Amino acid sequence: MPRSFDELIDLFDLERIDDNLFRGRQPATGLQRVFGGQVAGQALMAASRTIEPDRVVHSLHAYFLRPGDTSVPIVYDVEFTRDGRSFNTRRVVARQHGQTIFYMSASFHLPEPGYDHQDAMPGVPDPEACPTLGDVLAKVSGRPSAAWGEEWAALDVRYVGDSRRGGVAKDPAHPAQARVWFRAAGTLPDDQVLHHCVLAYSSDLTLLGATLVPHDTYIGAPDLQATSLDHAIWFHRPFRADEWLLYEQASPSAADSRGLATGQIFTRDGRLVASVVQEGLIRQVPPRAR
Repeated sequence: MPRSFDELIDLFDLERIDDNLFRGRQPATGLQRVFGGQVAGQALMAASRTIEPDRVVHSLHAYFLRPGDTSVPIVYDVEFTRDGRSFNTRRVVARQHGQTIFYMSASFHLPEPGYDHQDAMPGVPDPEACPTLGDVLAKVSGRPSAAWGEEWAALDVRYVGDSRRGGVAKDPAHPAQARVWFRAAGTLPDDQVLHHCVLAYSSDLTLLGATLVPHDTYIGAPDLQATSLDHAIWFHRPFRADEWLLYEQASPSAADSRGLATGQIFTRDGRLVASVVQEGLIRQVPPRAR
């Protein structure tokens, strides 16, 4: 994962190597496999490079098929699925070592007026009053906050709370809930495509962790194998990814070593700008077997 804001921006500066074929660089990282949000964000950038600028992404649906190799670039192959009067659809295949590691379908829409309603944002503390995610994980894991924060220095993430540690009211009918504030740790250019890609990147950071809230463990625990399996985002309204966004997260189910999580992303003034759904592997593994 990028360890600085500038490295995050560079991550989405894809190299065009042929018509509809792009190459994405890798950041310096201590992770054993490529962060899923990176692949989703780069794939969205590749698809967006083939779309007229008046069209805006409104949804993406992705599957993570193989672990990505952090030591080599990723090649993104964009297929023109459909170009219509109002909608455009692209399919992106990400490859390394001649194998498909990820694919995504994304749909783009020419904005138009219409009906408008949304869920209300919950009342939460301001981000400035919340601890960093690194500080919270340090207390849970015993690893220093700096060790957790190093990998996501490109983002500013503040932990509001969850339904086990406070910050979300306990509800036996909904035992797995969590909330974070997040934003890019610097000022992004006025490029809506880049803001969408940064949100796609950020949306994968904490969502699967919501599935673990009732189970007294966390992503990165030595006895847990966790990875994203699929990921979907619906973009509703304009936003800036360098301004505070509230990520309201819940997990309606965990079973068969898989957890399902849903998320709603709000601007600080209460506009619902995106909805996210993810299923991930949350497999219990004895430490000696990993």
